[in-house]
Amino acid sequence: MPFPNEILPIVCVVGFHHARGPELETWFGVEDGTDPAADNDWSFLPFMALSDGAHISVEDFSYFTLRRRHSPSRPASSAFGISCTRQMDASHLLHRPADVTRSTVQKAVVVIADNPRLFGHLREKLSMVTGAWFAQRLGLSLRELIYEYKHQTLVLLKFSQMLFFGSRCERLCMTQFSLISLIPLLLSHLDDCASPELDAQAFDAQPPSSLKTSDRSSLLAYMGLPLRIFGKGSLFGPYTPLQQLDVLADHDRTKSYMVGSTNSLLLQQKDRYSDILINLDDSSIAISSPALRSALALSAADRRWIDFLTQTVTSTWDPQNPSRPSTLAYMGSEEFIRLQFEEYILALLASVRHHLYLATLPSNVGPQHQSHIQATHNLQHSIQDFNQDWFAYWQSTPSYALFLRTTDAHLFDIVEPRHPTAGALTVDDIQRRITQQIATLQLDSKVAATRENLGRHLVTGQKKVSTTFEKLWGDIEAIREAQRKRAEAARDEGNAKGTLERRNSVASSTEGSMETSSKAAAFSRFSTPSTPDLAAAQASVTAAGQKAGAYVSSWGAWAAEKRKGWGAAGGGWGRGHGAGGTEPRATEGHRSPGKKKSREVTGGDGIGRLDA
Repeated sequence: MPFPNEILPIVCVVGFHHARGPELETWFGVEDGTDPAADNDWSFLPFMALSDGAHISVEDFSYFTLRRRHSPSRPASSAFGISCTRQMDASHLLHRPADVTRSTVQKAVVVIADNPRLFGHLREKLSMVTGAWFAQRLGLSLRELIYEYKHQTLVLLKFSQMLFFGSRCERLCMTQFSLISLIPLLLSHLDDCASPELDAQAFDAQPPSSLKTSDRSSLLAYMGLPLRIFGKGSLFGPYTPLQQLDVLADHDRTKSYMVGSTNSLLLQQKDRYSDILINLDDSSIAISSPALRSALALSAADRRWIDFLTQTVTSTWDPQNPSRPSTLAYMGSEEFIRLQFEEYILALLASVRHHLYLATLPSNVGPQHQSHIQATHNLQHSIQDFNQDWFAYWQSTPSYALFLRTTDAHLFDIVEPRHPTAGALTVDDIQRRITQQIATLQLDSKVAATRENLGRHLVTGQKKVSTTFEKLWGDIEAIREAQRKRAEAARDEGNAKGTLERRNSVASSTEGSMETSSKAAAFSRFSTPSTPDLAAAQASVTAAGQKAGAYVSSWGAWAAEKRKGWGAAGGGWGRGHGAGGTEPRATEGHRSPGKKKSREVTGGDGIGRLDA
């Protein structure tokens, strides 16, 4: 079945030659003897079909735009291509040509149509392993787009001088298609996007002659949608080979663009080719033009609006199925997101028209305008909620001129000229931004990881400390045990010496020497160890007692013998002179020799001899 403008989809095969690079091999679906690439000057078609870096994947997809030349039956317009690139090991070829010198073979099957909305069905045909969700809607999931880029999604939507870079070609292209799909009806009006020279739609555009508010299509057309952001001086190339990027450096020819590349050499020359570079590999946005920063800034109302949308998507995020809310509800769904952006864009266009209307009013208005001014005085600054610097930038584009030419001056009578989340910055806005920044920094997961690492280190530290203390206590116990053993050895040695000394003391006592025994006892006391030995002390006391008893007994025996001797001689202790008629007792100095001899004989012991 013919497609719009009576053009059937056409198919070609592009191969990679090891010496000549990508080259077109054959066409299908065209008349014999015709070459659409030559007829339309599609010299870059092979490079678009086989993207840079396609060799790192078994399968990859590329999306690109082509400019169709005018013919007697139609004006110049855009065509849209999708290619599926595959590679295989050259050894698996049934018939290996002589010019196949590399280990792998790369081929791309390309389908060219005149409407990108067919890409979903075409991709499913090109690769049967693709999920069914892609066939239902062109582009990356809008939920994924907002989840990944958050408030930057609105920044990218409001600007049209962007260069995308990514190592995965399909993701690179789908991100761009998803972004432009947020503008209502734009995907079906891309006829002039393939070249900066195309401007057929703008030339034929006319203001709508009627409005049916119950018909969404009629309302959108009356409000000036879709915005023709790709027209004269603009270019849209989801994948653009390095050979074609020079068109971006021609500022007189190309005013705005949205293109993508997978060649890393682009990163070294980003200032030459773009004002904004979006790197999909590290999710970064680099702005090389300082003059654009104020225009790209989001107002408090803009940030509040996109933060609400981001929070809705984040709170219903399902990693297993990113395209569908975890709650399976309408909030956060793809349709919800599209309608939110549609509401935002309609309010923006109404606010622009209202701002222009207020600027045309004289300073002194008549009574017929007083009521209208009074009703709308609170909306006179509504354009500021959309960032007036951005509005000034948009006024310099062909898209703005076409909007003024094709819309009614009183759009604000149909749609309220008010930002969906109008208002100044509030405390709630600040708190929400702080919360989102914390979530963006992933502090919870980082703190959890830090807590886990800290706990692991604490457990390890506790084990090390416990081991150290156990070793310390073990060493202390070993020292105490060694000291105890040394003390026992010293005590045993002291006991042995005491026993030996006691034996010597007893032997001395049996010999009857008091002095020797006392000296032995004293020596025994002072020679014992510092630890008192009660058994040795008791033995010494017993020995001393025995010696004292022996001494007293010897003295008593001697005294008894003396009394007997003195009694026989007529004397005795206590008797006076003359009692017995005996002579007086001789004194010690006048003893007779006979008496002295008798005492020596009678005494009989050592003590008696000493006293005599």
